[in-house]
Amino acid sequence: MTARPLEADPLAQIEQLRGRIQALQGAPTRLTVPTLAMFDGLVQLRTGGVYGVDSATLGMALAAGASQAGEWVGFAGWDDFGVEAAHQHGIALTRTVLVPSPGEHWLEVTAALVDVLKVVVLRPTGVVDAKSASILDARLRARSGVLVVQGDWPRCEARLSSENTTWEGIGQGRGRLRERRVEIVARRGAGVSARSAVVLS
Repeated sequence: MTARPLEADPLAQIEQLRGRIQALQGAPTRLTVPTLAMFDGLVQLRTGGVYGVDSATLGMALAAGASQAGEWVGFAGWDDFGVEAAHQHGIALTRTVLVPSPGEHWLEVTAALVDVLKVVVLRPTGVVDAKSASILDARLRARSGVLVVQGDWPRCEARLSSENTTWEGIGQGRGRLRERRVEIVARRGAGVSARSAVVLS
């Protein structure tokens, strides 16, 4: 019997063990969903999970990896959806479903999207109660989907926020903007330290 070295990332090892336990229990296997390189080391999307973001930019960026990998993605509650911004993030518009204003039917609309799409990005139109969240949680697990929420949500696997934005290129009040640096912070459950990375755009 040979000893195997532990993985460098303890969180990755924990997620791997959780997947094995779920497989043994007959629960749906939580598969990884592709993400952009900017999220490496910060967050890994897994089917059946809910992830929170604080901006439209992060919401689009989290959906872009799956879209570029050939998956269908959807946006609900985005009445100001920017087609050009989505294209710049690499989202394939021909495989994108948009429901800009679901109104009071946002829960039913989101559940229907989760049934057929790999990643759904939602802006709830009001306060989300625990019952509504649990309905979508069960649907996500059954359909192997991922929900990204811009706004408050009772339980998220991780919450991502954009912090400490700085611009490069303007000196003494003159010049041209060359790039933007944004620190993205990923926070998981209580007792787990936050992770951060600086992204150039």
